[in-house]
Amino acid sequence: MTELSSRPTDTQPVRWNRHSIRLIGDELSTFTRYCDRVIQWLPMEEDMGLLLNHIQAQQKQVIRESEPFPDLTTERDVRTTVLLNGTINHHLDVQGVLMQLKPSLSRTSRVILVAYNPYLSWLYRLANWFQLRRGKLPLTFVTRVDLENIAKLAGYTIVRARLTAYLPWRLWGVGDALNRILATVPVLRWLGFAYISILRPIIPQKIGRPTLSCVIPARNERGNIENALKRMPDMGCDLEIIFVEGHSNDGTWEEIQRVKEKYRDRYRIKAFQQSGIGKEDAVRLGFSKADGDLLTILDADLTMPPELLGRFYNAYCDGHADFINGSRLVYPMEGDSMRFLNRLGNIFFARVLSWVLDVRIGDSLCGTKLLSRNDYTRMTAWRKDFGDFDPFGDFELIFPAAVMGLGIVDIPVRYGARTYGATNISRCRHGLMLLRMTLIGFLRIKMGARSADAD
Repeated sequence: MTELSSRPTDTQPVRWNRHSIRLIGDELSTFTRYCDRVIQWLPMEEDMGLLLNHIQAQQKQVIRESEPFPDLTTERDVRTTVLLNGTINHHLDVQGVLMQLKPSLSRTSRVILVAYNPYLSWLYRLANWFQLRRGKLPLTFVTRVDLENIAKLAGYTIVRARLTAYLPWRLWGVGDALNRILATVPVLRWLGFAYISILRPIIPQKIGRPTLSCVIPARNERGNIENALKRMPDMGCDLEIIFVEGHSNDGTWEEIQRVKEKYRDRYRIKAFQQSGIGKEDAVRLGFSKADGDLLTILDADLTMPPELLGRFYNAYCDGHADFINGSRLVYPMEGDSMRFLNRLGNIFFARVLSWVLDVRIGDSLCGTKLLSRNDYTRMTAWRKDFGDFDPFGDFELIFPAAVMGLGIVDIPVRYGARTYGATNISRCRHGLMLLRMTLIGFLRIKMGARSADAD
């Protein structure tokens, strides 16, 4: 294993290649800066380490073919990312390479594949012919569909895929802007030179059942507090319930105190009153007080049936994803649980965010989500870089879950009608706030308006 401690000599023969490396490095840094370590595995002979040097990461290492790969299987709170830069383009058994690597990985590990765009294979051959690039001619060009299939067979899932480096020249300072624009244009966005895929190994929970903290934000929900506990399923794990009350005027706080005492022998219950306002502030407070390995949210209106929380928990433990998201848009909704315009708004944001984040999201605004406490810590660091203006807390969880390659899976739930109280959502005001955050996500994530060096 080689520790990367100094910048290698830049011997690349053409300027456009160095510029492409910078563009790819900036794209990768949006992910790797939140990792603990990046290991470049099986580098090509002509790879001088320029890409690894350019990406941001706390630690960087190089492991060559003749060197043993470390055992990462015991890592729980550490995120190690393995970088394969062009390796699969010079290999005749990509599935074998991924299968060889997987036994050494943990659930928190990720694999980044940087590959040549298969639809531009003719261009690389032309560049070699005119000696515009140096090195061996790529042998294997894997399409997105083929890579998804190979990854699945090897025990991985692709959690994020991007094309980048559309114009490999600076073009008098406008090349970066044109690259960002081309990344958003249908058809043209698939003509980038470099194809980046983030792979997540599918590794079920093998030892023990992780502890769970369930945060229940409550404002004017007195009539639902006890039912939240009565309907809480047995998930076969150590369960902590955290009520966060937010300036209620119907006796919600007093009801929380009553049920906390009544159910003290059945659950570990904590209760807090928020000094700030809004669900987002309540969730942050609850998460900050949580002791569980996993964190989840249950809205106190109980429109998401508490009985289904076990499905969220099991989906995580079975290794389907590291971010479990509820989806209310699959089954018919109960009664007047969601007004027509609200439903259209939910569908709109789900479709737009799927495009902005390059992941598939069925419902971006369902209140129930489940993730690990360690991943949430990384999300708070991401939020400091991105900005802090989400009124509900849904986007500030989904955005980094996509960018950091957690892997997102939707759990379909039947959305129920309220049995007590009224909604705290202002359709127009909060809708405009979410639209603003979507636009900022488009500029900063989809177009990469801020480079990795901007922070």
